[in-house]
Amino acid sequence: MIRTLILAAAALALAAPSQAAPRKAKRAPPPEPPAAAAPAAPAKPAPPTAADWRTPDPANVLVIDTNKGRVLVEMIPQVAPNHVTRVRDLAHDGFYNRLTFFRVVDGFMDQTGDPENTGSGGSLKPDLAAEFTFRRGPEAGMVVAADQTVAEIGFIKSLPVMSQSSMLAPMTTDGKVSAWALYCPGVAAMARGTEADSANSQFFLMRDGYPSLEKRYTAWGRVIVGQDVVRAIKIGEPVAEPQDRMDRVRVMADIPEAERPKVRVIDPASAWFKAEIAWVRHSKGADFTACDIEIPAEVTP
Repeated sequence: MIRTLILAAAALALAAPSQAAPRKAKRAPPPEPPAAAAPAAPAKPAPPTAADWRTPDPANVLVIDTNKGRVLVEMIPQVAPNHVTRVRDLAHDGFYNRLTFFRVVDGFMDQTGDPENTGSGGSLKPDLAAEFTFRRGPEAGMVVAADQTVAEIGFIKSLPVMSQSSMLAPMTTDGKVSAWALYCPGVAAMARGTEADSANSQFFLMRDGYPSLEKRYTAWGRVIVGQDVVRAIKIGEPVAEPQDRMDRVRVMADIPEAERPKVRVIDPASAWFKAEIAWVRHSKGADFTACDIEIPAEVTP
């Protein structure tokens, strides 16, 4: 019976006159959502204000008077405490006075600090253990300029540095992460022999950036005034006579206050510096490096 009803229904359906399917109303395509406005490009910062500057500790400024002019190097104990102590002690003793720049490579660095002015000598103090990297915690005062998820690039005072992400710090036994200096123009570092722990008195000042030195040599500071002097030193491997020289090297704190150069440096934690970082990063795009960021300084005699 059921089969018969089904067949009958099918027959009626075939016999019924066909009806056209109702036409669907035509509609215009929906409007596309408005494109998101591109973020405004950061503007070049206005000149810094008084609040954007800092005064470096005179105990951590090396004053190098050369026959080509004066160079001021800010020493950074947070990065290489033992090397800073060595340079400071040798300067206290007058060890560096009248030593020459015996190896100077254009596009690379100026080397000095050898009493023999050949690259083979040193002080009577013991050699130093390497400080190629350091442990970075909040007390280091690093200002982050770029966060690359697994690493952070920034500045400790005037020195450009890179470190592991600070997000890893809670997972380490000391609550810190590994960090190291970036070899940008002006960075001051210790020369050494083939052994890692062989630095003694010789040091070099970077004429230009040289990333291959990172984590292989101990950086202990950076030129804040006188990079033009660094680049004016006579070139040679070895330098032909007469070699340019350091007439006098002193720690600023050892100079009578009335005779000290008055220097101030941009504070990397300042509003101006943050705006400068944003502008430089936008200008450089994917080619940005920490060496693209300059840290202004002003000095009066």
